Amino acid sequence: MISWAVEELKKLSEIQPEIVESALQRLWKEEPHIYKSIVISAYVDEKISLSKAAELLGITRIELEKEFKEKGIPVRSLSRKDVVFY
Repeated sequence: MISWAVEELKKLSEIQPEIVESALQRLWKEEPHIYKSIVISAYVDEKISLSKAAELLGITRIELEKEFKEKGIPVRSLSRKDVVFY
């Protein structure tokens, strides 16, 4: 469909990342469900942890885990990134 535009955005992000970041921030502000979908996709693709996904979405890890379980999204066990050592 518009895969060419996505590819061009990817190239532009390497040359002028601030332009793409600004555009994405505006998009996410106007369409928060798109941001949430991207964060969930990044989690499912193992690019970010459950804790990072929750942080990005402004909720607790436990809240996000509950939501994932309700929606049938697989929840990975805690990784070293999820555990805070004191």
